[in-house]
Amino acid sequence: MNNLACGLMLSSFLSFTALAGSSQQFHLDIPTINEDIVLDGDFNEAAWQQATEVMLNYETSPGENTAAPVSTKVKVYASNTSLYFAFTAQDPNPDNIRVNLRDRDKSWGDDMVGIKLDTFNNARLAYQFFINPYGVQSDSIENELTGQESDAWDGIWYSEGKLTANGFQVEVQLPLRLFNFDGTNPIQTWGIELIRFYPRNETHRLSTHQIDRNVSCQLCQLGTASGLAGATQGKDLQLTPSIVANQSQQRDVTQSQPWNDENNVDIGVDLRWGITPTTLLNATLNPDFSQVEADAGQLDVNNTFALFFPEKRAFFLDNKDYFDTQLDLLHTRNISSPDYGLKLTSKTDDHTFAILAANDVQSQFLVPGNLSSDIAFIDEPSHNVATRYRFDPSKQFSVGGLVTLKQANEYHNYVASADIKYQPTKQDTLTAQYANSQTAYPDALFNQFCGGDNCSQSQLDCDRGDCAINERVLRTRKDGEFSDAMYSITYKHERRNWYANTQYQSIGRDFRADLGFIDKVDVSKFVAGGGYIWYPENNFFSKITFGGDWDISHSQDNERLEQETEMLVEFEGGLQSYIASGIVQRERVGRRHNPSIINIDGNTTMFEETLGWFYTNFTPIGSLKLELDVNYGDDIDFANDRPATITMFNPGVEWKLTESLVLDISHRYQVLDVDDGRLFTANLSDIRLNWQLTLNSFIRLSSVYTRIERDADLYRYQRPDSLYQDMGNELLYGYKLNPQSVFYLGYSDAFIANDDINSLTQDEKTYFMKVSYAWLL
Repeated sequence: MNNLACGLMLSSFLSFTALAGSSQQFHLDIPTINEDIVLDGDFNEAAWQQATEVMLNYETSPGENTAAPVSTKVKVYASNTSLYFAFTAQDPNPDNIRVNLRDRDKSWGDDMVGIKLDTFNNARLAYQFFINPYGVQSDSIENELTGQESDAWDGIWYSEGKLTANGFQVEVQLPLRLFNFDGTNPIQTWGIELIRFYPRNETHRLSTHQIDRNVSCQLCQLGTASGLAGATQGKDLQLTPSIVANQSQQRDVTQSQPWNDENNVDIGVDLRWGITPTTLLNATLNPDFSQVEADAGQLDVNNTFALFFPEKRAFFLDNKDYFDTQLDLLHTRNISSPDYGLKLTSKTDDHTFAILAANDVQSQFLVPGNLSSDIAFIDEPSHNVATRYRFDPSKQFSVGGLVTLKQANEYHNYVASADIKYQPTKQDTLTAQYANSQTAYPDALFNQFCGGDNCSQSQLDCDRGDCAINERVLRTRKDGEFSDAMYSITYKHERRNWYANTQYQSIGRDFRADLGFIDKVDVSKFVAGGGYIWYPENNFFSKITFGGDWDISHSQDNERLEQETEMLVEFEGGLQSYIASGIVQRERVGRRHNPSIINIDGNTTMFEETLGWFYTNFTPIGSLKLELDVNYGDDIDFANDRPATITMFNPGVEWKLTESLVLDISHRYQVLDVDDGRLFTANLSDIRLNWQLTLNSFIRLSSVYTRIERDADLYRYQRPDSLYQDMGNELLYGYKLNPQSVFYLGYSDAFIANDDINSLTQDEKTYFMKVSYAWLL
């Protein structure tokens, strides 16, 4: 390669400065005014007269950098320890303002104002803060590396809002202890965008500056804010003691056993210490990791892979983004019940480092395969460690590594990976990741997947499909340590009116990521897709997308598992509507004819399927949001290895009965028909009623009910219950001074019914209380 070519590559690699917040987009100077104010939604203090004032002049969606339809003025200043914002949002029809008294992170769909801050101005992560006219808070972290936003993060910050004769006003205080930033700089320069959501027939997004739809990176298009002279986080020490008490009762209703009572009182403490503005230490002892809000109901029927549940626990969520990679190699819900945990995250110049360590009272992990997966349990304590390093030598290039460790007495899983992200232009993104694992299972682990039989005996009847051997047994019956690798390469090209992408991923048959959520192994997959986007003017629909993709999957022995083609169309427009529909044509294999061997060719049937789907959500009136998800077409009856027809309806309603009372109802109806009749009918209802008493307190009632009716005579290899029912209920009172200073008092129970239990019978009930208080030192 000649010197000119090398120079051009180096120039492209190091000098593409458009990929971060730029003063050419928008700039404001933040004055430092060390005066206290009263946060009340009024702007009477003298400090506001000296603050910088900016306007939100542009509509970026659905309008494309058009003039904002309403006036929004923002004043900004800083003290040595906090950032302050005052929003004055004008509205020509104040009666149309959409505002509700809701719990934190639950006010989406309301009128809102917001702040987006990239404290390192490197287009990697951004803090987002949104506030409705009553002062209800929503916050999240936007991660450009993964392209995802997480609203599970909760910071302690302050806001007040009030309606006025001409609109509404919001006053915000963001303590600097919230942020990671380079405290060695005498003057800070952060990426910034100030935002307003104005929901009427469509949701209008207003901004301080224009957004170029021909640039795929969003954080690269922030403006800049300079100032915060002498900014400091203070001591940045938070100590949160907690006490949790519960009384639980359980019984085996199939054998008419009496109730077993258990009383527990646990005292724990959490520590959050900002050692420096760029280094954060989190520690927890005897934490309460109980779920205050029940997981959304999921229907586990005719499904061969383990269900995914998101992380909700505060200790694991704080600076979680520092551990993220393109592959899901760290899913902390695999650490179910730790006695202690320690996490250190730090960023210095172009270097980011994070380490997490926690024990667990048991060992649980995913056992993956190429046709199924399941959860394994070892009744032994485990040690869990994850560490991540990332280097950002330029604003368009990142390289990093992640190491995870999960270990018990006769079990371990070690994973080491390396990843890159490169954006050579504003429209192109290349990501790649490689990982290698080493694993050892206990000798008898496979027995828990044998359905009560002894898998080590003769594999009788396997040719009929009713033997005890299955894929989970084959994947866990291992001698000694085993290892393997996986890698993934993705390329995306995104422009205003079209996009294209391709991906190749290969996962070895013995690769395991037991601290992550990799539910398929022994598979390679190639995907290619693209689409075209229209932005009609003066039309009910403001955005129309037509796209599709083609993919093919093989086992590591090059045996074809699946080939799929999908076409779809999406509409966004009036009534705050989103409508999407598509058709899928695919060929894929069913279950193994002889489950005692891993082969695909000659051991499975290839099924042809055509499936149509439809999804929509829209808001016909401000207090009512409707949702509908429909599937109809060919499917596989995995239990019996034959073709089937699926019909699925999943409607949902969010009804704001009053400004403080909200009813959420969703129902999933699913049937599977085979040639001889209806195999099963499944119904799942999820009902949640939330009464927000004040900005800080609420009462919540939730109930999840499942009913599955089967025609047992149509099952070839097993004899399931013809009727299965369960129901879980929860009543909770909560008071939140802030996300960590809380009081909860609640009751939950569970009911079950099947062929042996004629009607829903209670088998679990729990009374619980939690008190915690965050001391900000």
